[in-house]
Amino acid sequence: MTLATWMMENMQPSAIRSDWAEVDGARMHYMVTGSGPPVILIHGIIGSAFSWRRNMRPLAHDATVYAIDLLGLGQSDRVPGLDASMSATAERVIAFMDALHLQTADVVGTSHGGAIAMLLAARYPERVGKLVLVAPANPYSDLSDAIIRFYRTALGKWFVLQVPFLPEPVQDIALGRMYGDPARVPPGTLANYVSALQIPGTAQHVMNILNCWFEDMQQVSEALPRLEDKPMLLLWGDKDRAVSLSSAHKLNEVLHRSVLTVLEGAGHLPYEEMPGEVNSRLREWLAPPYRRGDANGKVARSKRDLRLSNLRLVHGEGD
Repeated sequence: MTLATWMMENMQPSAIRSDWAEVDGARMHYMVTGSGPPVILIHGIIGSAFSWRRNMRPLAHDATVYAIDLLGLGQSDRVPGLDASMSATAERVIAFMDALHLQTADVVGTSHGGAIAMLLAARYPERVGKLVLVAPANPYSDLSDAIIRFYRTALGKWFVLQVPFLPEPVQDIALGRMYGDPARVPPGTLANYVSALQIPGTAQHVMNILNCWFEDMQQVSEALPRLEDKPMLLLWGDKDRAVSLSSAHKLNEVLHRSVLTVLEGAGHLPYEEMPGEVNSRLREWLAPPYRRGDANGKVARSKRDLRLSNLRLVHGEGD
């Protein structure tokens, strides 16, 4: 770890506070730290605010950072019969913003949360400032389609209910596959993910998400034309086994003002696996000068830098 990365990761501008907001009559948990323009972090399908634990303090040097637990996950309420579709979830993110009186916010979304962020920005462009998508679920990737179809069967639904209670070595392997290098899984990561999954109602909520997955992907596909001119940063690990790197290139083509950065050696969770590199990229993209109307120049310069290869390959290192 370089001295500069160490200093950035360990300087603490403020404490991280845990709180709850009322959203559609339920309690949505979130973590918040920092001061300045708001940035909302949206986790993946079985993630939580915990997923961003290695990113919040570095980002808080420039912003007020909100890492939310979507309803049904993390420390948020489990709501029986909750609409688990991505569009309904995007509406709840807006309700969260309303509850905290956030008129606009920059948004960072990963995986399932990245697809939600796309729907959010397409439906409420005036509420979303800068947009960062970390390996977002998208209609151009079919890497996970077979396993999702299995989970939608009777046997698959039974299996999902058993996942939180599988032997630890099996769970270790499953989590390790989300990393480019399983040796980089931070201590305590598995225990936190598993404990959240074991909360009654969580597995059922995950199944409800999967039950409308392909319909949701159709909605994301229909929303993409409304995002063509939205400045956004796409972050991907070149060893992602959940959302294909080829789909990153396709998104980069379709979203005309997007910038694609690929992290060499990273898997599906680069913000956990290579936080120093990811934090640097996020802070650069979300930097306040570009909030003040310089986004056009930022994207134009980045696109020019990428003109030869349409790809920015970063040699990432762990923290």
